[in-house]
Amino acid sequence: MNSTLDGNQSSHPFCLLAFGFLETVDFCLLEVLIIVFLTVLIISGNIIVIFVFHCAPLLNHHTTSYFIQTMAYADLLVGVSCLVPSLSLLHYPLPVEESLICQVFGFVVSVLKSVSMTSLACISIDRYIAITKPLTYNTLVTPWRLRLCIFLIWLYSTLVFLPSFFHWGKPGYHGDVFQWCAESWHTDPYFTLFIVMMLYAPAALIVCFTYFNIFRICQQHTKEISERQARFSSQSGEAGEMQACPDKRYAMVLFRITSVFYILWLPYIIYFLLESSTGHSNRSASFLTTWLAISNSFCNCVIYSLSNSVFQRGLKRLSGAMCTSCASQTIAKDPYMVRSKGPLTGCHV
Repeated sequence: MNSTLDGNQSSHPFCLLAFGFLETVDFCLLEVLIIVFLTVLIISGNIIVIFVFHCAPLLNHHTTSYFIQTMAYADLLVGVSCLVPSLSLLHYPLPVEESLICQVFGFVVSVLKSVSMTSLACISIDRYIAITKPLTYNTLVTPWRLRLCIFLIWLYSTLVFLPSFFHWGKPGYHGDVFQWCAESWHTDPYFTLFIVMMLYAPAALIVCFTYFNIFRICQQHTKEISERQARFSSQSGEAGEMQACPDKRYAMVLFRITSVFYILWLPYIIYFLLESSTGHSNRSASFLTTWLAISNSFCNCVIYSLSNSVFQRGLKRLSGAMCTSCASQTIAKDPYMVRSKGPLTGCHV
């Protein structure tokens, strides 16, 4: 449960957003609204993504679906873990000391977001191999290697942030909704540099290198196809274009996901570096940048659903299955009404 401030403000709860506290309620209203709203969106959105992947077999034909599903499970766990600060802000009694809870929560969310960041880097490598080595791709990228890679992603992410439990410093600001984390657990410039060198910098460099070369190669392919189309018959040109475009379109979907990830995480990373190097902190900035970064766990669902046509068909199939189930229950409850209206074969909107 959140501690309260001493002195004249002893009746006020600890709030990172001071303007979020109202005298009429006994908790930080704005913080609760932001966290609960994001928690609901993240959990519901990623549950839908996971179900769609199970309902649409075509999505599993891409090897990147392994990493996309890994990100979905990691983001779902982020949403579930966000229930902890939500309960704390609402003064729900927690069974463990606040110092331990906020450290564990900060560590867990840092690991989960590291899994997402590392998965994005692996996705870019996978697409790079698919475009640069199309003939040997299936022998290089096999299911068991993908499973091993996913295991190493989780292991590596855990090991990077594990030193936070050995007094190396604070791994991030996810636990700062708890007063102990905000006031007694400080960042360390050396630990921050360690995280940057082991995670942020390599992931960003890999993504920039691979997607730059992917789009450069796709541009070359498009140029070659145009030249062949002008030189030979239009049929061979159209066939080549049909082969080259799908890789580029799918790479664009993944590039959008990656771009939004880094756009939402950039303010957090900049503030993390500045606060660690200068020692000056701002509670409102840490809260807003942290939860802006966490909101990416929901944005992945939106981008993928809007950009991938196969995913959209899978979502429609899932919706149709749910509607059929609801219709079957309606028939079982009131068969006379259904007979009077005729057979119900689908979902009517």
